[in-house]
Amino acid sequence: MNSENFFILAIILFMIGLAGVSSRRNLFVIYLGIELMLSAVNLLLATISRATQQGSGSVIALLIFALIAAEAALFLAMLVQLYRSKRTLDSGRFTHLAQEEKYRDAA
Repeated sequence: MNSENFFILAIILFMIGLAGVSSRRNLFVIYLGIELMLSAVNLLLATISRATQQGSGSVIALLIFALIAAEAALFLAMLVQLYRSKRTLDSGRFTHLAQEEKYRDAA
């Protein structure tokens, strides 16, 4: 496979992730979309690194993998806590609750 195929695959993965983030209300699906976009960026960096015969893209991709692991641990812990407290992962519900708390504090 040549580099163009990897570029196209990375763009497709990024667009699927972007569609998941922008069109869904479930926080877990939004999280998966973010992960898919970060993986697409990693694929793009590795492809550029291979095409230019330089290692800098691979180093940045490894740093992004570390970022993904840390982000996954924090985000999944927050999702578990939110689900335990509210029994839902609907992002619209949490926005509504934040607005109710503002009005309650103002009164």
